[in-house]
This record gives sequence, structure tokens and C-alpha cells, in this order.
Amino acid sequence: MLDAIAQWWDGVELWMAQLPFPFQFALLMAILLPLSLGAARLIDRVVDNASSRFNPPAPGGAPVEPDRVDPGPSS
Repeated sequence: MLDAIAQWWDGVELWMAQLPFPFQFALLMAILLPLSLGAARLIDRVVDNASSRFNPPAPGGAPVEPDRVDPGPSS
């Protein structure tokens, strides 16, 4: 099974290596751009879910801003 996959991949690799450069580039971009965008979206969702679990929102739904201190009512 693995040998058949390796032989198939070698054939694809040889076919692509024999194409002129503009066709190689276009084919690579047609495959890599959608895969990269999908991977980026998946990573973004995983990070958003993890950060929401480890840093829940403050009561009332207001985001927590640790760098700011509320000065209180101004007089």
C-alpha cells in the first residue's frame, strides 16, 4: 500500500518537475493557497476556543483589560 502511494507520488512529482515554471507556479498556488487559508482558519478557531476556555469573559460581558485601572468618578 505505502509502496503504491510512493510510486504515485513520484509520478506526480516527475510530471510537475517537467512542466514549465509558470505552470508549476500556477498549479502550486491553486493547491497551496486554499490549503493554507483552510489551515489558518482552523488554527484561528482552535486558538479562539482555547482562549475563551482559559480566559472567560468578565461578569456583564465586558472584556477584562488588565492594563487599565478605573480612576473612579471624576470630581
